[in-house]
Amino acid sequence: MDIPPPSKKETALLRSLATRQGRRKSTCCRCEGLRAVRELLEFFPERVHFCVGTERGLAGINFDSRKLRLLPEHLFGEISGTVSPQGVIAVAEVPECTANVEGNFIFALDCIGDPGNFGTIARSCRAAGVKELWYSAGTVDPWSDKAVRSGMGAQFGLNLRQFPTLDELLAHASRCGYGKFFYADPHGGESCFEAPALFDRSVVIIGGEPSGSHVEQARSINIPMPGNYESINAAQAATVLLFEYVRRQSMNKKR
Repeated sequence: MDIPPPSKKETALLRSLATRQGRRKSTCCRCEGLRAVRELLEFFPERVHFCVGTERGLAGINFDSRKLRLLPEHLFGEISGTVSPQGVIAVAEVPECTANVEGNFIFALDCIGDPGNFGTIARSCRAAGVKELWYSAGTVDPWSDKAVRSGMGAQFGLNLRQFPTLDELLAHASRCGYGKFFYADPHGGESCFEAPALFDRSVVIIGGEPSGSHVEQARSINIPMPGNYESINAAQAATVLLFEYVRRQSMNKKR
């Protein structure tokens, strides 16, 4: 079966999705790269409107041929968001959050500016079985090309909720019954491996320096570093905390 090129409307959409404004207007995003697209098609195929790629890229995915669009390498390079394109981009609908908050705790990000860090944190949340990933408006767009690519499409399986400020995020969490607040502090606080009730109807915050009345009530936690290193980056810290949650869940099941 011959694969047609993208229509003018589809090409315009592809280009617009490279911008935050375009993503907001269309409620879609781009997912680029062979592995990321494969993950998306395996777990959330119903979200994908169509896939655009080169012969090389499209040969590596298994998807409804009616939703495939073919481009030569040089034209694909013009719309790709990477230096070395792998030859496939999926255009997918951004999911809406469920009305109810799910899980034992909420993981919150405050002013995380690097899309690679956000994507890695999304992957760790998905791997740890954590559904709620909330963030302040100062945080990078989780649906940007690099964030989605770094997250390998993990964002599609999470409840991503944005709030104007961290204070408003915490106020809403409290109204939902998540009234204990913890923030990761590289300079002090209680060990994350020992803090009681860390994941008991709580909010665990990673990111910028917390401030405001609600955060003043939060307990600071830290990741012990016997090597006396000053700090690790946000994605590394988040992964340690998320898998401390997994460890505690596993210990509870054995009791």
